[in-house]
Amino acid sequence: MALTSSNKVDTNRYELVISIDGDTFMKAVNAVYKRQVKNISIPGFRKGKAPRSIIEREYGEGVFYEDALKDLYPAAVAEAVQEAGLEMVRDKTDLNVEQAGKDGVVLKVVITVEPEVTIENYKGITYNARSLEVTDADVEAEVQKVLDRSSRLVAVEGRAAQNGDVAVIDFKGLLNGEAFEGGTAENYSLTLGSGSFIPGFEDQVVGHQIGEEFTIDVTFPEDYQAEELKGKAVQFEIKLHEIKEKELPVLDDEFVQDHSEFDTVDAYKADLRSKLEQDRKDEADADKERQIADKLRELMQAEVPEAMYENQVDNLVDEFAMNLRAQGIDLNTYMQYTGLTEEALRDTYHDRAVSQVEVRLALKKIAALEGIEATDEDVEAKYNELAENYKVPVARVKAAFSAKDIAGDLNVEKALELVKEQAIAVEAVAAPAEDAE
Repeated sequence: MALTSSNKVDTNRYELVISIDGDTFMKAVNAVYKRQVKNISIPGFRKGKAPRSIIEREYGEGVFYEDALKDLYPAAVAEAVQEAGLEMVRDKTDLNVEQAGKDGVVLKVVITVEPEVTIENYKGITYNARSLEVTDADVEAEVQKVLDRSSRLVAVEGRAAQNGDVAVIDFKGLLNGEAFEGGTAENYSLTLGSGSFIPGFEDQVVGHQIGEEFTIDVTFPEDYQAEELKGKAVQFEIKLHEIKEKELPVLDDEFVQDHSEFDTVDAYKADLRSKLEQDRKDEADADKERQIADKLRELMQAEVPEAMYENQVDNLVDEFAMNLRAQGIDLNTYMQYTGLTEEALRDTYHDRAVSQVEVRLALKKIAALEGIEATDEDVEAKYNELAENYKVPVARVKAAFSAKDIAGDLNVEKALELVKEQAIAVEAVAAPAEDAE
């Protein structure tokens, strides 16, 4: 099998003319005959015993050609693509058989390839660096979370309800004087200030005493899920049965010994600080990588074929399905329960797929420009690492991942490290509140 010619016929589309010698083709034809003869009946011969020449005379010389071409096609195209120095993208392929017979095969194949990429100024990318500082207040906030998780609710008497309390209430919602569906409950435990009820509800429970019966006025949000209640002004009749508050344990050496591997409060706090510092570093590294990825996409120029984006969406959906299976859930069942369509599911992954494809293309180009190339030792080490991570034999990993794909991944990783090492921090900013919690 050999590449006869390679010509660009459109953006990211190449026509390859591939020849397969007669000897190779006839061997493939004979292999098909051996697979299929057991199912062929020819008068005068027992089923499965007819010679190939007789079958060809009966059904035509090319009776086995199509299946033989199917057998040879993948390897022939792969070899031709490699010889042409192209990176093929899984996409619609146009195939024409120009010649097929004892003298060999000539195929014309039009394939989609990865785009030509240009990128400049990727050295010295600037990014906003997050502050890694962990303050005493951060440590104390973490301590309060731990104490809160170990708290217990105790009944309160002699004072009005306040934010942070759990109020045990009956409530009945009225729209135009009539009770509405889903608006009634008894002995409901509501944490005041949690924002779990519609705006204004919890605020109007605050200040009332145990045993009080009262009415509050609230308005449902315009985007409320129940159509009949969107934007409607309603009343709730409420009876307050009980008020409870959280009682936090005391942080002392005894508490620390019961809830951790440490003996003293100081040692426990030092460990919390260390973990917070590592969390801040991990968050800062991830944020730095996100900023660099966004910048690489801006710097890269390429006409990316849509098929690359769609293929990556396929990969992300497959990964999601695999994670569901690990939890004992089938993807189709999940979609039925959630009412999610295949199109909607794919749409949720589209932007991520676009970003991943474009960043990878940029990094592949940088690897080529910088002469980054994984060694055989690098590839072998990666195989061993994957085998260890998946707890499977190395041979199984090698069967699942080609050395070329592993090397490509390593080249991209090394290119990213190079860009990150040469990136320049221009400003230290505090971590967002949700990350700092």
